[in-house]
Amino acid sequence: MATNRASLRAALGALLLLSSIWGYNWVVMKRALAYAGAWDFAALRAVLGTLVLFAVLALLRRPLKPQEVKGTCLLGMLQTVGNGGLAVAALIAGGAGRSAVLVYMMPFWTLALGRILLGERISAWQSVAAGAAFAGMLLIVGPWQLDRALLSSLLALASGLCWAFSAIVAKKLRARIQLDLLSLTAWQTLYGAGVLVAVALLAPSRPIDWSPYFIAALAYNVVFAVAVAWLLWLFALHRLPAGLAAMGTLLIPVIGAGAGALELGERHALRELLGMALVCAGLALLAWLARVESRELANYRSGSDT
Repeated sequence: MATNRASLRAALGALLLLSSIWGYNWVVMKRALAYAGAWDFAALRAVLGTLVLFAVLALLRRPLKPQEVKGTCLLGMLQTVGNGGLAVAALIAGGAGRSAVLVYMMPFWTLALGRILLGERISAWQSVAAGAAFAGMLLIVGPWQLDRALLSSLLALASGLCWAFSAIVAKKLRARIQLDLLSLTAWQTLYGAGVLVAVALLAPSRPIDWSPYFIAALAYNVVFAVAVAWLLWLFALHRLPAGLAAMGTLLIPVIGAGAGALELGERHALRELLGMALVCAGLALLAWLARVESRELANYRSGSDT
């Protein structure tokens, strides 16, 4: 039991650190796009992140040979290209706070996919939470308003959906075969980086302005947002149920929206603020339900052992 509690604390600690890194990174990425095109920036951070990950693999003398190539490649397309690339693209016309909230609709997509692909049940209260978040999403996106922000919103939603699919894929991979977390992170980033480089070369963009801030932003993304954060995510996902791990990302959109308001001076219409509140309320309800379910499961196992 002590081992299980220590493992749970380690996973939750990883999610807390992850939330801080990714939450503030929405502001970092938004500011970085003043100096480079979205796909150039996404490709650069993926390529340099890959180099860092493989350097760590070599230093630790871990096996460099890839495992489960097809599954890892699919993970790279979903995480590095789908989630990472589309999230950066969403920031071109959308604010950091708005984009962060929409990307982190991911737990609700995970909930739905878990029901369809993993056979997980959805309770009545989970349905209420999902309904509130969906209503909030509609208010934020405003599909009845055909403006530039609509495309940004759709890209952010697609990014979150890709992330949800990747969580299911990673969970199935780890259930089928014992994979080294660092190796899995490195190879999925490499596969995704190849696609992002191709897109960056084909998509027209302005020359990169190698300003001090852009270099610092790129370093933050390479070391923390790509290498460290994805490793933390896969670490937590391995030790927690997919739905509970997804709920642990609750703080990220809150930090992203708060940092966007404080550092970038972002202001939102009342409709968008109400939508964000509904999404966060739905996330909070899901997090509370997951905690209750986890506690009941722990009590049941404890009673079974006595």
